[in-house]
Amino acid sequence: MTIENNYFDLTGSDALMTVFRNHATGIAIVTSTDSEGGPIGFTASSVTSLGSKPPLVSLNIAQGASTYQHIRPGKLMAIHTLDADNLPLAQQLAGSRESRFIDGEFEIGPENTPYFKLASSILLARVVNKMEVESNALVVLSAESAHQNRSPEEPLVYFQRGYHTVGTRLKDNF
Repeated sequence: MTIENNYFDLTGSDALMTVFRNHATGIAIVTSTDSEGGPIGFTASSVTSLGSKPPLVSLNIAQGASTYQHIRPGKLMAIHTLDADNLPLAQQLAGSRESRFIDGEFEIGPENTPYFKLASSILLARVVNKMEVESNALVVLSAESAHQNRSPEEPLVYFQRGYHTVGTRLKDNF
């Protein structure tokens, strides 16, 4: 249903893309294994904390993505937070499947899950549920363990169809 109103002049995909281009989001990479145990992964701007009690994370993925078929309940995945120094890593995992995992750049962790030590932090989380919606899916994961390599001074964000860092801190929220 489309709401008719002169003020709200954009509809459908145009409405969604216009608004979310103006919404900065953090960039993460997500890694796991395929059915043969090989590394898979992708760059995501849709990873977010769903809640802390219990500790849950959600992410969105297109059902047509090459990694989608390997995401299933019980699967262990590594969610990497990124900072400005990790821009090449974000671009690498957003590129072709063949160039995402180059020898020597990643380690193998629990349950053969690949991870990149270059990330500012890494969360190991297990898929709890996957809900398909149209041609996309919402994936819910349960946080199991993590490692923080550093506290980023310049987090990597996606804004206006490009990668950016966060500027001046305006006010604390605690």
